[in-house]
Amino acid sequence: MIYIVEDDADIREMEAYALKNSGFEVCAFSDSAELFSAMGTGALPELLLLDIMLAGDDGMTILRRIRQDPRTKLLPVIMVTAKTAEIEKVRCLDAGADDYITKPFGIMELVSRVRALIRRSRAVEAPNLLICGCITIDDSAHTVCVDGTPCTLTYKEYELLKLLMTNRNIVFSREKLMDRIWGFDYEGESRTVDMHIKTLRQKLGAGGSLIETVRGVGYKIGG
Repeated sequence: MIYIVEDDADIREMEAYALKNSGFEVCAFSDSAELFSAMGTGALPELLLLDIMLAGDDGMTILRRIRQDPRTKLLPVIMVTAKTAEIEKVRCLDAGADDYITKPFGIMELVSRVRALIRRSRAVEAPNLLICGCITIDDSAHTVCVDGTPCTLTYKEYELLKLLMTNRNIVFSREKLMDRIWGFDYEGESRTVDMHIKTLRQKLGAGGSLIETVRGVGYKIGG
């Protein structure tokens, strides 16, 4: 999913059209309020295309806020602006932007830059940091946060959540979860998984809804 923040409707529609035609899912917004509302209630995008000159909070303000939030600090961001001075590019990169594109730009260049940044971000993605929606696991520190707030889990709850987040959108049967988390076939006690999922959802609060029940099969985590 690619997010676009651009207050010029014609440019916003052109960017969205080009990316959709290139196989990307796209959500487009006109200001920071719409953007942060979407990021607060759903999964994070894979990349953000962010205009600098916006009404209200400008692109630089939005970028700094993104980089200060542990949940979004690694989000790939391409800044878009009509300003061509080198100092503007330097300001964007120093503030944490990953790339910079100047208006007017060609459609092929836009799509190429988006693809290149996504490839780079996937290649250097922190192996110990897992993010799904509002849930973040720092496996090196063995910690879980929901919307930036620490969440205390038992060892089995942590391993269960980590397995689901590492295999996002993959459905695990109760039997497979028993085998992977408990390490043996706990025949006749599949309710153990259900009970752990229930308490895990409760502890995760707003993030609990990301754990989905696939009727007749088992569980997965979406987003």
